[in-house]
Amino acid sequence: MTKRIFFILIIALCAHSVFADSEAEVDSLYSRFQIEEVEVTARALSKDVIVPQTLKGAELQRLNALSVADALRYFSGVQLKDYGGVGGIKTINVRSMGSQHTAVYYNGVQLGNAQNGQVDLGRFSLDNMEEIQLFNGQKSDIFQSAREFGSAGNVYLTTRKPYFKPDEKVHVRGQMRFGSFALANPNIGVDVKLTEALSLTLDAEYVYSDGKYPFRYRRVLPTGETAYDTTAIRQNGDVNAVRAEVGLHHYYRTTGFWRVHAYNYYSERGVPGAIVNNVWRNGERLWDRNSFVQAQWQDEWFGRWSTRLLAKYANDYTHYKNYDERLLPSNNEYTQQEVYLSLANKVQVFNWWDLSLAYDYQYNSLNRLNLLLDDGPEFFLRHSHWLSAATAFNIKEYLRMQASVLMTAVDRNTPRVTPGVFFSFRPYPAIDLSINAFYKQSYRYPTFNDLYYTDLGNASLRPELARQHSVELAYRVSHKWLTANISASYYYNRVTDKIIAYPKGQQFRWTMLNLGTVKINGVDAKADMSLFLPLRFVLRGRLNYTYQTAIDVTNPNDTYYGHQIPYIPWHSGSVVVGLDWQSKRGDHYGLNYSFIYVGERYSQQENIIYNHVQPWYTHDLSIYGEWGIKRWWLKANLEINNLLGQDYEVIQNYPMPKQNVRCTLAVRY
Repeated sequence: MTKRIFFILIIALCAHSVFADSEAEVDSLYSRFQIEEVEVTARALSKDVIVPQTLKGAELQRLNALSVADALRYFSGVQLKDYGGVGGIKTINVRSMGSQHTAVYYNGVQLGNAQNGQVDLGRFSLDNMEEIQLFNGQKSDIFQSAREFGSAGNVYLTTRKPYFKPDEKVHVRGQMRFGSFALANPNIGVDVKLTEALSLTLDAEYVYSDGKYPFRYRRVLPTGETAYDTTAIRQNGDVNAVRAEVGLHHYYRTTGFWRVHAYNYYSERGVPGAIVNNVWRNGERLWDRNSFVQAQWQDEWFGRWSTRLLAKYANDYTHYKNYDERLLPSNNEYTQQEVYLSLANKVQVFNWWDLSLAYDYQYNSLNRLNLLLDDGPEFFLRHSHWLSAATAFNIKEYLRMQASVLMTAVDRNTPRVTPGVFFSFRPYPAIDLSINAFYKQSYRYPTFNDLYYTDLGNASLRPELARQHSVELAYRVSHKWLTANISASYYYNRVTDKIIAYPKGQQFRWTMLNLGTVKINGVDAKADMSLFLPLRFVLRGRLNYTYQTAIDVTNPNDTYYGHQIPYIPWHSGSVVVGLDWQSKRGDHYGLNYSFIYVGERYSQQENIIYNHVQPWYTHDLSIYGEWGIKRWWLKANLEINNLLGQDYEVIQNYPMPKQNVRCTLAVRY
């Protein structure tokens, strides 16, 4: 195993492409003075102790992606659970640590979700997204909230910010997307400069799809005989969803700002059930409402002391109803409230030494009502506290180091302390080569979903403790005609009392259990290049590859001891290639191709032929054009997804759409 991992690492390091540019977050206090939005394509690797994977700006728009979940498929080390269609629930798993070890932050504040205790990334549109970043371990900047130190990986979603030229007061954008499966997706956004320091943003969209797509359902027995081979139309996959957001952005002096952001999402969707033994189940419905208001204030004192305050109130509602008589009847309503407060301070002791201290508090409540029974509602609440201390050292251009310690206290449970150590070494400043490494512990207490949410919850679950080890080599070369980077990392994770969840007959219901101990070994290789050709052509390429083993080593007497845990492939990767051309007057045209591959895996703990899940891959193609008419810009985009019409399943017994088409027409002023 060690030889194989070493061999893959050497191959990745010898590649001639590069991994994604990952510049620091474009969230400057001086952004109000920016004349126009600029996509940064170059970055010194020494700025980040742990280099993030980043998608932003025009690169996000070039992908064949409808939601944030679709875009995250192009990151290495990521497994995405997708149940198919526009309305299918989509959750992320990074480096086999589990969805609950990956925190999702929306404009700097962590997201929660009453549904399954996880964040459904399918409900976040790319139309209002400026940047997506994925950090393994934690963000490089120690000036962050305390709970950000507590996750094994963090996904940061940053929505569009308003940028105005001196003579501009209003920006308006609108688009209409339509396509296969009766997709209709209008979107409108408005930016208003109220004063020189204060601006308002509005964004809203509607999504409808009947979710009826053809699929082929085929099962072959271990003997090689075909058990059944059926072609049918997927039913009960419809979705009606409305999203609305409003934000206020205010900057004062040259150091301070505050923001307020309100978000509301409502959806009604069908939950197409698993297809088992050629039996269709289509009797489940799900209603969701997710609302929150969050605020951020930040300022700097005496040139060396920075303070940040975060506050959030969230109110979520979920209604799940099962009409299928072949399954356990259900008609449950859930409401959850969240109050979150955070205070963080950072002091620059010397130019090369920073210290930070942060405290977070969160209140959660869950109210569950079973409408089929007269046993009354069930109410659960939780108080959580996080206290962190961190330090960062910068020794010229050679070495950057960070260390952090986090105390987590949940209700009356014994507080847990988890440390983290990070460093980035650049041996030759003249060569943009860096060695990045970290060790970190992260602690996760079982969620409401794990303990109480459904009849299949497990109130006796033990908390998880994860230990992460990672070493990365990153190299960058930049010429007038070429920007190229390459990165490869080896990681070893050990999770004690790992909690896993997988569907058991119904998508909304899960079987929850502790696996005991899981060992995870993996290699991520990431590459990216931009080649500037004559006649204003630009050729872009992006490559991601992951090899990993995630095995259960709890009890040698178990039949699944040493087996790969469910739904973790050994091999996965993606390739994105695009050719762009820009005219002298600024018009843009582009052609993009993407390929995604996920290797074989198993649906249950035992790696036997009955639980084997076939590899899958998709080819996607898109073409776009953008034209300027005075201050108006028009854009048209055509996407063909699953170009070859492959039959595949991300989750066993949940068939994915075959070839489908989307067309987008957009205008902005």
